[in-house]
Amino acid sequence: MTRTGGNGMPRRAIVSWATAAASALLLSACSSAPVQTATAPAPITIAEDLDAPWSMVLYGDTLLVSERDTARVLELDETGDVHEVGVIDDVAPGGEGGLLGLAVRDDELYTYFTADDGNRVERRPILGEAGELSLGRPAVVIDGIPSASNHNGGRIAFGLDGMLYVTTGDAGERVSAQDLDALSGKILRLTPDGGIPDDNPFRGSPVYSYGHRNPQGIGWDAEGTMYASEYGQDTWDELNIIEPGGNYGWPEAEGIAGGVGFIDPVQQWRPADASPSGIAVTRSAILIANLRGERLRRVPLDDLSTSTEEYVGEFGRLRDVIATNGGVWMLTNNTDGRGDPAEGEDRIILVPMD
Repeated sequence: MTRTGGNGMPRRAIVSWATAAASALLLSACSSAPVQTATAPAPITIAEDLDAPWSMVLYGDTLLVSERDTARVLELDETGDVHEVGVIDDVAPGGEGGLLGLAVRDDELYTYFTADDGNRVERRPILGEAGELSLGRPAVVIDGIPSASNHNGGRIAFGLDGMLYVTTGDAGERVSAQDLDALSGKILRLTPDGGIPDDNPFRGSPVYSYGHRNPQGIGWDAEGTMYASEYGQDTWDELNIIEPGGNYGWPEAEGIAGGVGFIDPVQQWRPADASPSGIAVTRSAILIANLRGERLRRVPLDDLSTSTEEYVGEFGRLRDVIATNGGVWMLTNNTDGRGDPAEGEDRIILVPMD
């Protein structure tokens, strides 16, 4: 596997600076929103030759990455080298299913993946030191989430409240998104061990919001407002503010529809320009990785109806994005069967920020 530091800079210097820099990351950039194309800082390729990567998460200063079809969890060490942390058992890749989202809490790794009997979330102890990490035995957090060759959701993250949030797709059963007894087409909220929080909006249920088609990005701003990106069908992809107990309309509504009882998105885009996946929320903006649209979209928190586009077509499909004090990390996804991979695909790309 080939790795580069780019721009002639030592890989160790780049990665150490990006993960330990003391400066704060400040990014600024209804309907089909006004869009501007921004001039962005020069990116640096940190790692390459990944195989259909899907999710990134930080464990301390160590970047962990999932690969959908190989079921591998990888770590990027301080030199820029990639090591295999472990292979997740029981993953049954196919279509859009496989090893998907990652999340970290304390010294445990949470994984969302497709198995033969549906999608599930497991947690495992993270063992060892950076550069030589491994995984302990798994414990099931939640299972029985419907799966299919597409619309599996798959993003997991811990909110500011310490609860685990899980996005699930409708798994091709559109009407299930409106069924509160079904786990598909939802955003779920769980305790770290898989229990149902007492303050969930529906008593005894993990369902936090419903009426979703295929949400794949979640994040929170400093005030605790939750945002989610979502794939539409043919007309509109969405950016939503998530409210507990909220109904986001699918399959009765797509995009800004003004339907009674449904919560409209704050911004929508044509799928050809979007297919939004992972998101990262900084102090001033929501960063959205776009697959089909092949761009990084930046939505300012002080004007959610507008956006700025960066790197349009430059890296192909973007699956995930995270922000650290040192910069913005983007994960390409051109080897998943829908992209046009170049030599060295797929990549982890760093956009350094002063």
